[in-house]
Amino acid sequence: MMKITLVCVGKLKEKYWRDACAEYEKRLARFCKLEIRELPERTSLKDEGTDILKNLRGYVLVLAIEGKEMTSEQFAFSIKKLQDAGREATFVIGSSCGLCDEVKGAADEKISFSKMTFPHQMFRVVLLEQLYRAFMIGAGAEYHK
Repeated sequence: MMKITLVCVGKLKEKYWRDACAEYEKRLARFCKLEIRELPERTSLKDEGTDILKNLRGYVLVLAIEGKEMTSEQFAFSIKKLQDAGREATFVIGSSCGLCDEVKGAADEKISFSKMTFPHQMFRVVLLEQLYRAFMIGAGAEYHK
């Protein structure tokens, strides 16, 4: 079973974000071993970057506005390729201030879900939903329309 780690700077403060994440964590359990590592927000991006770099494993995908955009089907294909190769994947979501250059440089791939900026708490839910969608597409299920 594929291992996926989400490295996220900052905690989910509101219950509705925690509940939404918990729902997708439950759904993803049949497809992958998911671990979410919440790192504290720090006074500088460099300090946050040091914390992030200590938590990177496997194939590293950094979520950044300047990253490559893809469709849900393309994202699903990328996940399937990693899964078929037996690779572990780590996704990185920075704080509301972004990510330092060292973290972006450590990425195997930088991806963007949009040119828009999203609150990092909301984006964790979006990423989990897209991971679930990717596995459902890979399984040929009806979820993706």
